[in-house]
Amino acid sequence: MDWWEALVLGVVQGLTEFLPVSSSGHLQIFGALFGAGGDDHLMFAVVVHAATACSTIVVFAPEIAALFRGCLRSRRGEEMQYAWKLVLSMIPVGIVGLCFKEQVEELFSTGLALVGGMLLVTALLLAFACRARSRSRRVGYRDAFLVGVAQAFAVLPGLSRSGATIATGLLLGIRRESVARFSFLMVLAPVLGEALLDLLKGGFASSGIPVASLVAGFIGAFVSGLLACRWMISLVKRGRLLWFAVYCALVGGLLIALG
Repeated sequence: MDWWEALVLGVVQGLTEFLPVSSSGHLQIFGALFGAGGDDHLMFAVVVHAATACSTIVVFAPEIAALFRGCLRSRRGEEMQYAWKLVLSMIPVGIVGLCFKEQVEELFSTGLALVGGMLLVTALLLAFACRARSRSRRVGYRDAFLVGVAQAFAVLPGLSRSGATIATGLLLGIRRESVARFSFLMVLAPVLGEALLDLLKGGFASSGIPVASLVAGFIGAFVSGLLACRWMISLVKRGRLLWFAVYCALVGGLLIALG
């Protein structure tokens, strides 16, 4: 993989991680165009996902700092309860990662038809979410678990993680700003944890991708992720998700038609 291909893929990852159009699906689409695939492609996906997680930390730095201060100040305060909700939301995807990692990785080599089908599912979720009534309820423990289940299903290539979690939260009646914030924060520990495990196992060193390409991909995903994260928060507040549903439906239908 050349550095410019890695940069393009990184930018694609950064934009599509936060916009509800499936970053994993678009990485597969552009990876197929560039002839990338196999274990090296999966390793590259880990790197650029870690980059978007870092961009999330930058965007939500004040909220994360306040959360840590609140947890240190009181074990029964609102911040500690929010932290436990985040932990609860991570359990479903943690189970998938521990028990079904190999099966999930095999799905990324099944071709683009599966990506197309999951993009259609994403379009349906977003379409339903657009019709959800705007409410002022905050994230509860039950909500956190159900949004976590949506995140676990979003390991399927083509099913947008942000789209699935935000749509689930809106359908549950959670306030728009609250569900967007929760959706972006709940993914930090799983993504960074996976990157750390791969680093400890020497996965990056054994990868066939040049270091320059990994760095270019990381930078592209980080910078574009900063922009997309702020943009997506604004879009969710205003309830403008319908065009993303249309986009996912068109791309999904095209991929299925092409086979």
